[in-house]
Amino acid sequence: MHVSHSECVRLESSVSHDQNWIDVESVLRHRTEKGKVHRKRSHVWRFFWGLCLLVIMSCLVIWSYTGNERNKHPPHSFLSLHFAGKYTNSTSPSVLSSEESSSFLDDYSRLQQDVYWAGPDRAITNVSMSTSPGHTKFIIQNLKESYQIGEELYVTVHAKDFDNKSKRYGGDFFQAKLFWSKTKASVFGEVVDLLNGSYSVRFLLPWVGKAQVAVRLIHSSEAVQVLKHHRETDSDRVFFNGYYEGPGPNKTRLSEKVMCNVKWDNNGLEHVGIEDCCCEYNDPRTGETWHCQRPKSLPCSALVYHSMGGYRNRLTNKEKMLMKQTNKGINGDKRIINIFHSEGNETNEVTEKCHPGLHTPVPAGFYLNDVWTSFVCSTHHFTTQTTTECLKDKHIYMMGDSTMRQWFEFFVKAIPTLKQMNLHVQYSSGPLIAVDVDNNIDLHWRAHGLPLRTLKTAFADLHYISNEIDDLAGGPHTVIMFNLGPHFTTYPLDFFTHRVLRIRKAVLALLQRAPDTTVIIKTVNTGYKDIFGSDWYSLQLDKILHWAFQDVGVYILDVWQMTACHYSKENIHPGPIIIKNEIDILLSFICPY
Repeated sequence: MHVSHSECVRLESSVSHDQNWIDVESVLRHRTEKGKVHRKRSHVWRFFWGLCLLVIMSCLVIWSYTGNERNKHPPHSFLSLHFAGKYTNSTSPSVLSSEESSSFLDDYSRLQQDVYWAGPDRAITNVSMSTSPGHTKFIIQNLKESYQIGEELYVTVHAKDFDNKSKRYGGDFFQAKLFWSKTKASVFGEVVDLLNGSYSVRFLLPWVGKAQVAVRLIHSSEAVQVLKHHRETDSDRVFFNGYYEGPGPNKTRLSEKVMCNVKWDNNGLEHVGIEDCCCEYNDPRTGETWHCQRPKSLPCSALVYHSMGGYRNRLTNKEKMLMKQTNKGINGDKRIINIFHSEGNETNEVTEKCHPGLHTPVPAGFYLNDVWTSFVCSTHHFTTQTTTECLKDKHIYMMGDSTMRQWFEFFVKAIPTLKQMNLHVQYSSGPLIAVDVDNNIDLHWRAHGLPLRTLKTAFADLHYISNEIDDLAGGPHTVIMFNLGPHFTTYPLDFFTHRVLRIRKAVLALLQRAPDTTVIIKTVNTGYKDIFGSDWYSLQLDKILHWAFQDVGVYILDVWQMTACHYSKENIHPGPIIIKNEIDILLSFICPY
């Protein structure tokens, strides 16, 4: 479904390039001061060999999600640039400790491979060379008369262009699901790019009954290249407003509105012009920088409000044509799959108790009669009473965008004794608070820090998530949950990765001082399909979130599959049925009975 960006403006919806990610000199100095050079010399050498290997790999791997196609002129890895000294500043906070550096390098190399995405192996001179949803077909492989629950089904997608010619390279972005409308059943399918114009889709058969296959072309391989190009070179196509206010002559009040954005390398306000054009607002703890055009008559200290500014569509006519074939269903094998009980009477129930650090499989679960059964861990379905009991004596801090605010709103409606207070702030960005005095529950939500697509709101109310976490004591009665996604889709992946790693550092420090704190991360919903917020962008952000927190000891509530395979119209703000199922998983994390 296409969601207009007039709606996106209602969402509540930067980084100084001097920021030091891994200060090699400080690593060595730290080890020398502790007198451990001799014992750890081998680790230091391994560390430097890892740096060399990473720099080499960064020349072979480009940023994206999956695939095997090499780019002739790949951009430098942002970490290799940090190592080369481009972002080095001894006064800026280090995102990673020296103890984490070596293992981080290995993990980072794996992330680059995971987010890599195949592309065309030739110049696209005509739109007709792109993947055509009308000519592309899928077939079910070796369809049987019947299956047993728990078996797997395989589907092959053959991509063709608008001239009905078979594609010979990969990189198309497909989504697939198995469904049966009468029982409101659906499950997400795993798509594998075979890099030759064909794609394999694997389905688990998780319910007893009937099913059919549906496949969508979200973006062609050629459209993905458009998305990739504009993400790296055109970040200020989404811009923001800063509102300055101050005293004027004769007791009047002056006000000015200017354009603002992230400061990150050459992205952001690159179109506003000249040297000394801007006021800069540096956050000393995150190392991030926000900047605004300098107002004509007021000082930089007079910044009072922030809001979404607008959108610039700089697509060429050819790029617009490539982006038109978006989120289209493709034709294929409509035969019905019949699924019966297995001979051993096995069920799909997962008995493992929910705990931090669990892996999210594909599929992560399935819908049947509008109820999601999780394959991650044993979840429960909560009533008003059991929801209240679960949250009793809890301090709950929610930070993120409007999709996280949906959870706040759910609890306020679901628990009659939970009363929301009016803090006289802009609702779309918060902060918001609700309190249940009888059950000792306090529930907080606030928008994540800039960039934030929101209505006019107080600049001072916009806090970075990592700073908020740094300021919390934590403990057994504290639940922290956060998300990041739609507001970061137009920025380079290295900017988002920096933000995530700074939050990771804050979470690690929190769990060190208060290991019994519950931390839950919500991933990105599906929804947008355009140049300002495509699912292709969001999928990569999700990959980075999983990578950064895979070993931290937190819960990751992956809602991607839940929003992609449900029968309701896709929306960045899912409907009540999906939200209720998300909350059941959330409460199962907090109260794993």
